[in-house]
Amino acid sequence: MELARKWIQALWFFLANGFWGFPLSGTLYQGPLKVICSPGLNCYSCPAATTYCPIGSLQQLLLGIRFSLQSGQYFFGTFVIGSMGMLGAVFGRFICGWACPFGFFQEILYKIPTRKKSIPQVFNWIKYLFLLLFVIILPLVIVDDFGMGKPWFCKFVCPAGTAEAGIPMLLLRPELRETVGWLYVNKLVILAGFVYWSIISSRPFCRTTCPLGAFYALFSKYQLIKMKLKKDACTGCGACHAVCPVEIRFNETPDSCECVNCMRCMTEACNFGAIVVDIAGYEVHSPPFKNQKITTK
Repeated sequence: MELARKWIQALWFFLANGFWGFPLSGTLYQGPLKVICSPGLNCYSCPAATTYCPIGSLQQLLLGIRFSLQSGQYFFGTFVIGSMGMLGAVFGRFICGWACPFGFFQEILYKIPTRKKSIPQVFNWIKYLFLLLFVIILPLVIVDDFGMGKPWFCKFVCPAGTAEAGIPMLLLRPELRETVGWLYVNKLVILAGFVYWSIISSRPFCRTTCPLGAFYALFSKYQLIKMKLKKDACTGCGACHAVCPVEIRFNETPDSCECVNCMRCMTEACNFGAIVVDIAGYEVHSPPFKNQKITTK
């Protein structure tokens, strides 16, 4: 199952970034697919991107609300909010574990052999602050004389945007290098920090900073497709703890907002059928693993 997940992650990366003619065109893709919401964090300004980023689009919607109201254009972008809400309600953080390009990138980095370190659970709450402050409040509140705000998260923080758009566009368009200043350097430092952190810790950006992960986490208890614990079958052995990439204890917190639904606990750890995938009430089980060693508490 883990190998299949890697292939699906790679497939989603190429689906979201399928315009490989950009070295010849020298421009971003602006075709009809650009109106489609990418399920994972994927920068709109990436020269290969064929879809738009939900977080970037939400910021663009919010930063322009005041201007729209002042100019009499009552546009509230229900398509953007509706797309994100539908994805969250159906899949939730399954998207984080199966369809996010930057999540896939972090998992590849974590495979580099080195001493690994855990991330304190309290850090998990920081991403909700980024969602609330950088994506919602600042674009709405801090505006210029025309009533327009800024895409704060994309402009000042997002390492995915730096990796997918900032660096490639400078390579593609040398004339842009003259505009590089402290802001670009700051973004490079943030990216470098997350690259190093991803080598020693599992998916740190997803767990501590990603506002899209925070948004999808709001649907964890109610999403249509979710991981489910069958309490009557669970022995409390704790095998699911050891394989979890986000360091949760699934048998103790089956509805955890941090679960990225990678299904490793179900397919690699649990030998008693206690963890299943629930699809609108229909349970999908994994086959038992006869050779697995189980330790009891």
